[in-house]
Amino acid sequence: MPEQLVVHGQGRLQPDRTTAVAHYEAKLTFEIDAWDLRDIDEDAVIIDARTASEFNVEHIPRAMNFPHRTMNVDTTSELRRDRLYVTYCDGIGCNASTKAALNLARLGFRVKELIGGIDGWKRYGLATET
Repeated sequence: MPEQLVVHGQGRLQPDRTTAVAHYEAKLTFEIDAWDLRDIDEDAVIIDARTASEFNVEHIPRAMNFPHRTMNVDTTSELRRDRLYVTYCDGIGCNASTKAALNLARLGFRVKELIGGIDGWKRYGLATET
């Protein structure tokens, strides 16, 4: 049995404390929730990774539309490297924000993904724009 797993009630394997702490610290390095995004400083760039038509219907304030399929070395050349980029999409059932975050990370940007996407944003009662 790997060292980082310990057996708890009914024979279930659970990570030891050190492994659990490392997992959750890593998770928070790559994810952000709507509450924290609402309060994030102005230097962060919010990216709606959906299509332009979806963005035009409704988006998070301050967001820029940058569909994940269009992200490459050329299209990101004018993005600042000293900023945090936060990607989002619809939420459950949509992985455009994950694809955008992966694209940006591969290109060397600092990036986080919004948990729950625009749906999660609205569930917190936060306003959107059209």
